[in-house]
Amino acid sequence: MQKSALIRTPWAAGLGLALAGCAVGPDYREPAPAAPVAWSAPLPHGGAVGSLDAWWAQFDDPLVARLVAMAEADSPSLAKAWANIEKARATLVSARADGLPTLTGGSSITRSKQQILPGSETTSSTRSGELDASWEIDLFGKVRRTTEAARALVGARVSDWHDARVSLAAEVADTYVEYRGCAQLADAYERELQSETQTEQATASLVRAGFKSPSDGALARAGTADTRSTLVSQRGQCELLVKSLVNLTGSDEAQLRALLVMGDGHLPQPAMLAVESVPAQVLRQRPDLASLERQVAAASADIGVAQADLYPSLSLSGSISVSASNSTRPATGWSLGPSLSIPIFNGGSRRAAVKSAYASYAVALADYRQGVRDAVKEVEQALVNLDSTDRRAADAATADDEYRRYFLATEKSWRAGRETLLTLEEARRSALSAEVQRITLQRDRVAYWIALYKALGGGWAPDRPAQPPTAALPASPINHPRSAS
Repeated sequence: MQKSALIRTPWAAGLGLALAGCAVGPDYREPAPAAPVAWSAPLPHGGAVGSLDAWWAQFDDPLVARLVAMAEADSPSLAKAWANIEKARATLVSARADGLPTLTGGSSITRSKQQILPGSETTSSTRSGELDASWEIDLFGKVRRTTEAARALVGARVSDWHDARVSLAAEVADTYVEYRGCAQLADAYERELQSETQTEQATASLVRAGFKSPSDGALARAGTADTRSTLVSQRGQCELLVKSLVNLTGSDEAQLRALLVMGDGHLPQPAMLAVESVPAQVLRQRPDLASLERQVAAASADIGVAQADLYPSLSLSGSISVSASNSTRPATGWSLGPSLSIPIFNGGSRRAAVKSAYASYAVALADYRQGVRDAVKEVEQALVNLDSTDRRAADAATADDEYRRYFLATEKSWRAGRETLLTLEEARRSALSAEVQRITLQRDRVAYWIALYKALGGGWAPDRPAQPPTAALPASPINHPRSAS
């Protein structure tokens, strides 16, 4: 008797809750991001927050925005992200439909022939039709929670699309900047090879005349060979970057190469960006964090779905049928009534599902908290790198200029016979190293601006809709109605 009371108690409590119009499960509250009160790294000066919008068009090289647009027009990653949005929207439509009545109908006609006496046959036709209706009453909010979870996942997939778009644009721009820097390094090695070739030829003449030892000739040849090898390797790196741009933009390689030869080959310079002094404000601009938060909301709603399965379910069903033949009167029948399903024994699987739903919520919440930390780290690292490159820029330029002057002076003295070839080659290596460092620093500075742009969310806003891919996609094999938004 006591055991029976224990079984009836949750049903009675659940029925009272349902009749009060409530859905079981927790009501979702958006978690507050555990962000620091201020940034630790120094903020850049001279930028504007609004410049995040259409930032690629604000480079002094129009090819940046053009390559980004080419990539967005035909990107498999964006097409996949859009397909995931469509899939989530279809799931939402299905979840809403579970709370609505369903109606199905059918009809049939049968002709038969019967021989009663020899030479006597009777032909008859039988016609019938039936309508069946059913409706599951959402007593404990299972349909409502399922719809809530599906709606949250639609928001997550939309944010994923925006995050994919920001990541794609940043990767295209970063690869293009790296290509321009690679080309500048190749030009530097090319000029150095020409200079070393001239030195090798002059040294060979002096060796043949007996004014220089054969070891000087060997040193000159070794230096030329080493620079030539470095130049070939550098050009190979540039070719790899071209292949990467072809892959990212989906363009014809010949067409892309025609675009790359345009301009003067300088490193593109972006517009300055301003960073909100309050980190929590910056975190609201990140589509990846918005996606993680929507995942938390969906996991919270799934708890209610699992809890609703602990309680009885009530459904209404009915049918109307009509049948007639040419030898009988039409017959009509109908049925209507409720059906109550009560979970009595399931081996604890339903309560295990509730525990699993709570665990999934904890995982989603942990992912969101980690995402917040990662976002803060990415902004801080981009700020530190930018500050470091800005501080080093002047010294790198000075080192490049002075080492180049020292090399030219040493070369002049070597031609006059006052310096050894070893001293000349050391001066040459120092000048080349300083030039490579300056180019690399300038390239990295632009890359850090791109990293900061991405860390700030890439100009995303929560109310900005996702756009379907502009490139043609394979037609769906099923003609389905327009998806819900």
